[in-house]
Amino acid sequence: MPLIVRDHTWTQNQNTVYISLPLKGVKTANVHVICTDEYLKVSFPPFLFEVFLFGPINEEKSEARIGNGVAVFTLQKRRDELWEQLFTNIDKDKQKQIREQAILKVQEKEAEQSKAKAARIQQEKKYALETMMKLENEERGRIQKMKDEECARATAELDFWRETQRKTAEENENQQKTRGTGTHDNQPVYQKTERVNAPPAVTLMHNTGDTTSGQRSRKQKPKDLPAPRSAGCIQISFTPRVFPTALRESRVPEEEEWLKKQAEARRAVDTDLAELDDLREEERNPDWLKEKGDKLFMAGNYQAAVNAYNLAIKLNRKIPALFSNRAACHLKLRNLHKAIEDSSQALELLKPAVAANAPARLKAHVRRGTAFCELELYVEGLQDYQAALEIDPHNAALRADTDKIREVIQVGGTCVSRWNP
Repeated sequence: MPLIVRDHTWTQNQNTVYISLPLKGVKTANVHVICTDEYLKVSFPPFLFEVFLFGPINEEKSEARIGNGVAVFTLQKRRDELWEQLFTNIDKDKQKQIREQAILKVQEKEAEQSKAKAARIQQEKKYALETMMKLENEERGRIQKMKDEECARATAELDFWRETQRKTAEENENQQKTRGTGTHDNQPVYQKTERVNAPPAVTLMHNTGDTTSGQRSRKQKPKDLPAPRSAGCIQISFTPRVFPTALRESRVPEEEEWLKKQAEARRAVDTDLAELDDLREEERNPDWLKEKGDKLFMAGNYQAAVNAYNLAIKLNRKIPALFSNRAACHLKLRNLHKAIEDSSQALELLKPAVAANAPARLKAHVRRGTAFCELELYVEGLQDYQAALEIDPHNAALRADTDKIREVIQVGGTCVSRWNP
């Protein structure tokens, strides 16, 4: 059973209620809050604070500040009045109904927020695409304008060159005519029209019978071509990726952070413990101790497995598998609060969430959810099972247990998980 917190304090005025709740050393990340207009629940395992409010509040305008070992709630009243007390006395059936309504309301609110977030992301993608298309069209128009200007300039230069050639040809023709009219009548006139800047024509030998030079000019000397290049294979090697996902789908910063944490965990070995004096060299290795604990767990010797994991954790507190496996042992030994603590520590070490640590996160969520359900904290257990189901949505046994826990919350009763943690 959870430990009910009763050492809270509260004050009020005409329109506001202030509640101060000590967190008893629990980390801020492990605090879960459910608040509606008539119900407030704060869960920070293994502690629980629950209050059925004396009057209705405006949950949209209320706020909570969690930090420095305390949670402070500022609740805005719907009616300006002073309450006689913080709690209201109602029967268990009414309390159960209020709890179920609060859970459904929180789930609906989370679904709406998820839809709104998806719509916002889609809108941002659409805006980014439109902006990119606009920039590409502008760039395409600029390039086309440059092409048109260059084409117009080249056309103008070509027209100017043609006009210059035409004028030069006319001047040469006029000079030939002038030169022809100045000769004697009995002197033959050979007129030759030349093209300026024209390619050289074949020279014909007049008044001689030799056409060898003309034929030679028609035949071009063959060029010496290089031999074809030889075929070959080029070996291309790519940098191996640690994660199998495609680069466009991967979360590179999170993956790099996870690899960095794994490398630091392997280096963070404390070999100065007094317990190591009587151990062999291989027994001082956390990995060897983990394998030893796994074998003891498979053999059913859960307490010995816990001892092996304890020593491995003393050597290195940064390996999440040690805490997760020790949580499984505590579940078998019915040390439920310790199982919750070890599962929470494992999930803390498994951040950031990447594809490489998805199986380990799934196990930690299931083990903590199972411990919560054994303590009859079905709402907290359901949250962990839903988190595990998001990691592996095709697991039929896990989905069946999640539905069963949800049914227990709605109709009451006990739940036994069929999922093997």
